[in-house]
Amino acid sequence: MSIKTKNGVELTDEMIEQIAKSFERGEWPGAKSKIVQGRPLMLGEDLQSVTFRVPIKKVAALDKRAASLSMSRSDYLRSLLDNDLLLA
Repeated sequence: MSIKTKNGVELTDEMIEQIAKSFERGEWPGAKSKIVQGRPLMLGEDLQSVTFRVPIKKVAALDKRAASLSMSRSDYLRSLLDNDLLLA
């Protein structure tokens, strides 16, 4: 069995399996670098860590809320900050 891509390339099951194995090894066929997992860098912006302390119960509630939105703690906090700054 085979499928045809949007640009007309025909892929067989064997070709798809080979591509999948490359991806699982962190390789991108035709690329010179390996795939790096994780949050993408914010290119063109200097970044600075900001830390503060909160009670453990609030961290647990924060993590629960972030998980309910399918977000990491950091992404959730960034979204809260972005939304608040838009209102300023």
